[in-house]
Amino acid sequence: MNTLLTVFQIIVSVLLMGVILLQAKGTGLGTTWGGSGEFYHSKRGAERVIFITTIFLAILFFATSVVSLVIK
Repeated sequence: MNTLLTVFQIIVSVLLMGVILLQAKGTGLGTTWGGSGEFYHSKRGAERVIFITTIFLAILFFATSVVSLVIK
């Protein structure tokens, strides 16, 4: 059971890294150091799906980590 959980956690972590890398770059603190003057940007289409998938995978990774700690 522990090996299966570890393999699942590795798969989730690789997927989480991939989804994070797919997100748009330069949208974080860009306006702080002279970036573009965008005030509000709503996520639409594929950007929203990637954002929601990132949140889901992060929660799934956290849950598997907690379960892994409880099992040990």
